[in-house]
Amino acid sequence: MLQVNLLGEQSVTDDDGRVRARSSRALLLVAYLVVHAGVPQTRQHLAALFWPDSADDQALTNLRRELHRVKAMLGDDPALVVTARDLCWTDSPTCRADVRSFALVRAAARAAAAAGDEEQQLARAGAAVACYRGEFMPGGFDDWVLDARAELEQQCVDLLDMIAGRDTGDAAIAAARRRVGLRPLEEPGYRRLMELQAAAGDRAAAVSTYHRCASVLERELGVDPDPRTRATLERLLAPTAPQTAPPARVRSGPAAARLVGRTDELARLRAAWRAAADRPGLVVVRGEPGVGKSRLVAELAAECRRAGAVVAVTQGFGSAGRLALAPVADWLRAPEIRAATQRLDPVRQAEIDRLVPSAGTPEATTDTWQGHRLFDAVTRALVAVDRPLLLVVDNLHWCDQETLAFLTFCLGAATGAPLLVAATARDADPDQEPGLPEWLARMRTTQGLTEIEVHPFEVADTATLAAAATGHPLDDDAAALLQATTGGFPLHVVEAVRCVDPGDPGDLGSVLRHRLDAVSPPARAVAGLAAAVGRDFTLDLLGAASDLPDDAVVAAVDELWRQRILRETWDGYDFAHDLLRACAYEQAGPPTRWLSHRRVARALEVLHAGDLDAVSAQLAEQYARGGRGARAVGWYRRAAAVASGRYAHAEAVRLLDEARSALAAAPAGRGRDTDELAVLEATAAPLNALHGYSSPRLRDTLERSVELATALGDRGATLSGLVGLWSSQFVSGDVTAAHVTASRALGLVDAGSELAGPAHFAVGGSELILGRPAEALRHLDRSAEIGGNPPLSVGTRSDVHGRAFAAHAHWLLGHDEAALTTCRDAIELARTTGSSYGLAVALGYGAVTHQLRDDRDALRDTVAELRELCARFDFTYYREWAMVLDGWCRGGAAGADLADRGIEGLTGKAALVRMPYWLSLRADLAARDGRTGEARTTLDAAVAGVRARDESWWLPEALRMRAAHDDDHDTAAERLATAARLAADQGSVALLRRCLADFTARGVPAPEVGLPEAG
Repeated sequence: MLQVNLLGEQSVTDDDGRVRARSSRALLLVAYLVVHAGVPQTRQHLAALFWPDSADDQALTNLRRELHRVKAMLGDDPALVVTARDLCWTDSPTCRADVRSFALVRAAARAAAAAGDEEQQLARAGAAVACYRGEFMPGGFDDWVLDARAELEQQCVDLLDMIAGRDTGDAAIAAARRRVGLRPLEEPGYRRLMELQAAAGDRAAAVSTYHRCASVLERELGVDPDPRTRATLERLLAPTAPQTAPPARVRSGPAAARLVGRTDELARLRAAWRAAADRPGLVVVRGEPGVGKSRLVAELAAECRRAGAVVAVTQGFGSAGRLALAPVADWLRAPEIRAATQRLDPVRQAEIDRLVPSAGTPEATTDTWQGHRLFDAVTRALVAVDRPLLLVVDNLHWCDQETLAFLTFCLGAATGAPLLVAATARDADPDQEPGLPEWLARMRTTQGLTEIEVHPFEVADTATLAAAATGHPLDDDAAALLQATTGGFPLHVVEAVRCVDPGDPGDLGSVLRHRLDAVSPPARAVAGLAAAVGRDFTLDLLGAASDLPDDAVVAAVDELWRQRILRETWDGYDFAHDLLRACAYEQAGPPTRWLSHRRVARALEVLHAGDLDAVSAQLAEQYARGGRGARAVGWYRRAAAVASGRYAHAEAVRLLDEARSALAAAPAGRGRDTDELAVLEATAAPLNALHGYSSPRLRDTLERSVELATALGDRGATLSGLVGLWSSQFVSGDVTAAHVTASRALGLVDAGSELAGPAHFAVGGSELILGRPAEALRHLDRSAEIGGNPPLSVGTRSDVHGRAFAAHAHWLLGHDEAALTTCRDAIELARTTGSSYGLAVALGYGAVTHQLRDDRDALRDTVAELRELCARFDFTYYREWAMVLDGWCRGGAAGADLADRGIEGLTGKAALVRMPYWLSLRADLAARDGRTGEARTTLDAAVAGVRARDESWWLPEALRMRAAHDDDHDTAAERLATAARLAADQGSVALLRRCLADFTARGVPAPEVGLPEAG
């Protein structure tokens, strides 16, 4: 079965959901035939319609070419009837077009209506409306497309009117709401929706519908709702409106919807939009609060919508109660993007469910690399819109690190897509995301960031804006006074002229306080409660949290909306500006704020009982600000788990830090220690994902975890903490301490415990670096035998990592073939696990094995795959391994530079384990290029590193290589003898063989050392 999708998208898909065609001239030809189904279209007519500027013969040639593509798209399906004279579309059981499905079901509804069967009429009308998934051929602007689009939309509107007019239940409300969405400038749809909502007992929703209607009409047409619509609202509010509420049902002053000034800034925004037609772009509008950044970007958004682009809008909030990647989730909820998401494969849809869950909550993960799967899925959803796309994010300075990381990924990955991200950001906001300045600096160099600075108005524009807001012009003296008072900030100008005494409005804070003081006491109380929410909110939330009756809350919100203190959003309300929110919050006073936070928290729990994860961060912040720290801790932990499920590790750490801060105020005792341990255990994984195991903070966290777990007598937590602490100590090069920690862990574990694998791995890894390869092999083999559950604290499986590490022990012991076999087994096993990170580990260790064996062909192949994998998933630690090994293999100046960058990367992360090995490879590069002095110095550093960190395993080789650069023969022989004795003592057959070969090459006798027996 083929599906031709022309409503809401342009594509042809097969049974498996594979897209056969999208947005092509051939699909446009199919669309025309489908719209005129059953009516043959002559070739001459089609050629002239589609290629009006071409000669007749050329137009027919073009038609033949596109017909060939249509046949390739549809195969031999009989829906397309082709003759020498004409083309025709007929309905086929093996090829379904959504336009035809809509038409057929609509005809059935009309037939039921003619027969007087109202039940069937409603059922068929509902089915037809379900077929209408969006406008016809979105993004197409041919005359015939516009005509067909308008006709199909009108047919859908007629069906919706019929459903909404003949029913009063949920189906009627849904129909009326959709009708408003299709025809947002037609008031009858709003009135019917208000009536249905009121009949259902949802007066709050009816009032919100009126507010949305009024705002759309004001913004798009500059008019108020007509008397019939206002009368509908009056009937809803009149019985319950408090006497203190203003009787007038009009908003305070004009909205000043027309953009004033900003000619140059808007021209630059338009230029950025044009430049993004064939490549993704980023533009950030910057300036102080109240200077008009959001209004400027909103103007661009309106223009793009009118031109047929898809526009998705979101904003950041200056509160801790945020979910990671919430702005990205908002974009994904846009109807056009949501529809595009449904066209992705199931794996990518499952990733997007982490942000906009369709069922349940995604499992938390600590694998940073998996975050790239989520970013890739979201990027593909955005690209699949297949239309010019504008993503707006207001208040970029309050967005989380993961949102910034996604933008970096998306702009780099969506090559060729017509996509522009337009953001607003305050200059030097004290509460901004700490990483924003660095992110902007990177975007300037890598993504061609366009920055537009917005400044306050000059007096002429101030006067124009004031006139627009008041409805009458200002004389020169009044304009000069207003300019001097407001500084030309548009927000201050508009708020000042709305004051009772605009001649002397005072500073902005005074103006905002005056505006809030002017509303009724219930409205002022509701404003304070709304400010405590800290972000946008719904009427349901305010009603549940307020101690006022529901009708009084609705009337108060209506008053605040009329006074332009609140504005409606797509699903609720928000303050007209963040500065108004801050002012309302301050005016509430500490005791009132404390109580408001508790009430908001309780209301959130009640309203979102079925999906508390979605509001977990809000609940944590509300309880913390309401003085309920103990309750906040649990919600912070839950919110952190949600963040980890979205791969938002920085946000998870931030939330858990807030939890520890809340715990600091709790009384000392076993209960607090237990809670702190749980928070610390949850913190370790995202810290590792962010900074790696060599992070000093991670080490401190793990040490504190072990301390608390030991004091509490929690053996399992102690063991888990010890294995994690070993990883931190080991990677940072503190191998002796790591061995002590690993031995302690192994002493605690039961033979049959699932943690036995990680414990044996930890001991085996330490033993190898300490120069005891035989003992290391015993533990590493045991680790590999136990299996991959649970995963190691370093994020891999012991059956993979244990085998990969064991290959090095085999090589040292002289088991050359066993080393190669074990190395290959680890890589093949890693390929079956589905973990890209596990594969990177196996490839990294395998590359070292090939280097040790001096198998350069195998090394080149392995390093090439490893580098590609690390680049794709941004694996930093093994990326540096690959750079050093690849540099060693290449040689020359380019190889040395590559190796240097790898070593610098490891050193910068304080990942010092194996550093003597990496330095020896760098020394070999220098020696091969004849830079003996550099080689000598580098090897001296390697030897010093061995002795400083007890990395004895590589000391024999470092000394052997260093002896080659001794000018004095006796010194060289003595150094080489020391290396041979060390290798013999360690049982490192491979290294001893190298030493003995050097003695032979020098023509001097080797010392009397026993050669361990190689397996």
